[in-house]
Amino acid sequence: MSGSPALRIVAERPTPGTPRPYDFPDVERTRLANGLSLAVIHLPGRPLVSATLVLRNGAADEPDGEGGATVLAARALTEGTARYDAIALVEASERLGASIHAEAGWDAMSIGVDVPAARLEAALELLAEVALHPTFPEAEVDRLRDERLNDLLQAEADPRRRADEVFAATIYSGGSPYRRPSGGLKPTVERLDAARLRAAYQRGLDPARAMLIVGGDLSGIDVGAIAARLLGGWGAAYGAGPTGSIVAESAVRERFVRVVHRPGSVQTEIRIGHVGLPRRIADFHALSVMGAILGGLFNSRLNTKLREEKGYTYGAGAGFDLRRAAGPFAARAAVNTDVTIPAIVDMLAELDRIRSAPVEASELRAARDFLIGVFPLRFETPGPVVGALAGLAVHDLPDDELARYRPAIEAVTIEAVLAAAGHIRTAQAAIVLVGDADAFGSELESAGLGPVVIERDRGVQDDGRATGVQGDLEPLDEGPAGPTDGAEAGDTASSDAALTTD
Repeated sequence: MSGSPALRIVAERPTPGTPRPYDFPDVERTRLANGLSLAVIHLPGRPLVSATLVLRNGAADEPDGEGGATVLAARALTEGTARYDAIALVEASERLGASIHAEAGWDAMSIGVDVPAARLEAALELLAEVALHPTFPEAEVDRLRDERLNDLLQAEADPRRRADEVFAATIYSGGSPYRRPSGGLKPTVERLDAARLRAAYQRGLDPARAMLIVGGDLSGIDVGAIAARLLGGWGAAYGAGPTGSIVAESAVRERFVRVVHRPGSVQTEIRIGHVGLPRRIADFHALSVMGAILGGLFNSRLNTKLREEKGYTYGAGAGFDLRRAAGPFAARAAVNTDVTIPAIVDMLAELDRIRSAPVEASELRAARDFLIGVFPLRFETPGPVVGALAGLAVHDLPDDELARYRPAIEAVTIEAVLAAAGHIRTAQAAIVLVGDADAFGSELESAGLGPVVIERDRGVQDDGRATGVQGDLEPLDEGPAGPTDGAEAGDTASSDAALTTD
């Protein structure tokens, strides 16, 4: 029987090979007379060109009383310009075989277009029209605002979103924009109008803080001349204002448990974490590897323990959401209600273990090989290449950041991983639970995890809920992201795939 086909297949299971060499494409950088940075990446054989105008103007930069204005302003950009209404703009782009889009996230805003190389100049004309001459039609703004308000109501019914929302509102101080959703809360969103959206957009219209990135097969195309013609007249008259520092202070001094009680819930959403780190840190690469080992890979410690060994959940993970200022660190899982407390204990044990003892050489090798191996796969088309460079622009990272990523990951040692794990602070972590407190409350009290606060989650069906969101239960969006989040998910410019908290 030892020679049976089934046993031979197991014995001959393939192992990972040596990662192939890869060099990130060369980038030609110039600057227009008005201060606009231009990055051009020639990618032979890639006839679909991607172009993105990145503005360092995100939801973190807006006044607290206008929360949601930046994200909504980005969504409204393609709803009308001086030359086109929304339908005419779509028709103009479709005639070129192009798609034009605008987004905003915490850190920045972007206006992008994807188009065949032969029609790039005409597509960039549309991009410039959207960037410099948006009209923010009242009817479209009203529609987008109502969509956002409806989305906030839907968030109330989603335990996963509620857990993320409450977690952010718990760990950040009252002065931080990160305590609320990037898309805003009802008290601010319902006041947004065309004038406020225009002001939010114009706040970032400074060419000296912007970058146009164009990637694809650009043979015979003078991108610099096109950019100078279309965007060279952009100046201070467009109304840009200064940006200040981003407050990202923690509201947690010692570990405690906050429970949002949902009677009858069959699962508990668990979040354990604290205010984390910004993107610009010296040990980014070690943090990437540590994050992969802890909670970024399928065979990560958290997933192996909670899913494979204990069968508590379909998936568990952890990571740092790296932003311009310190984003959150969170370990997360959704578990059956009856195993809520054992799951929390196991999660805390894994967080403490990676901080207190060196990882195994096999774990280090698997994490490094994964990060190095998937890196080239992210840049097979111009869009992700452009997105990666957008991340560099947003976070003021050096030009060689992407070129040196793989060697830097390869150089991460066991000692460096242990040092990076020191950024996890279990003694100052908030434990946020959304679930049925009646089912696990007594066990929670006796577990000794820290002070416990239990509050009933009022659903949208309750009287009064539709009139406002309680200040201490503010929702945090998981909605569409901007250049920043799009780039962050697919490159190393901001946060690596192993370091996302979603």
